[in-house]
Amino acid sequence: MDFTALDLSERLLIARRGTAYLAQRIAELTDADFDEGTLLDGWTRRHLIAHAAYNALALCRLLDWAATGEETPMYESGEQRAREITEGATLNAGALRNLFSHSCARLDEKWRHLPDAAWRETVRTAQGRLVPAEETVWMRTREVWIHAVDLGNGGRFGDFPPVVLDSLLADIVGTWRSRGDGTGLALAVEGREPVAVHDGAAITTTVTGALPAVVRWAAGRGDNGIGAVGVDKAPVAPRWL
Repeated sequence: MDFTALDLSERLLIARRGTAYLAQRIAELTDADFDEGTLLDGWTRRHLIAHAAYNALALCRLLDWAATGEETPMYESGEQRAREITEGATLNAGALRNLFSHSCARLDEKWRHLPDAAWRETVRTAQGRLVPAEETVWMRTREVWIHAVDLGNGGRFGDFPPVVLDSLLADIVGTWRSRGDGTGLALAVEGREPVAVHDGAAITTTVTGALPAVVRWAAGRGDNGIGAVGVDKAPVAPRWL
């Protein structure tokens, strides 16, 4: 099942479940824990929580664009995005908790009140893709579920809804294909036929494992539970985002 094939109400529910999952991981951290590292190189938990908060506000701008027709980009520039995260990471733990909570609530309010027709209006992502406003639900879904793992305090890909795992894998492989990455690579999820990243290319490496493990590896979050055929050790996954 692909995420986009679900009814909008179901997609919103999964996004909200992911937000609650990330919020629970944050709630379990002490204030001192905010200074610890994450699975993302160079980012402390402060950086990650600030990013998750400001990402919600950036998506709010896309929803405003869809609702009004007035262009309001996610970010004015890559520099603005980086500056928000850097400055947000300097906030004390209490302020960061509030920033995350309020930004999530604001995004949810925007979703709840967006006119039906506006969901189909075209907006532009930070990567320059033109997408309908309903794409913001998937954009947020992958952010909150994956970053709950990145915090490094108990989040697991095995906790993700299966439709999120399947859609993440399709998203990642699609990105590799568009860039020409992963030539000779195949993914063999337990219980499924292997899938070549590029049809017609000779397979030199097959990465194997349960669905959560394969998605974790493909997303660049480690190779726990991963096997490989054709090589001694599973390779580093091609870059995704």
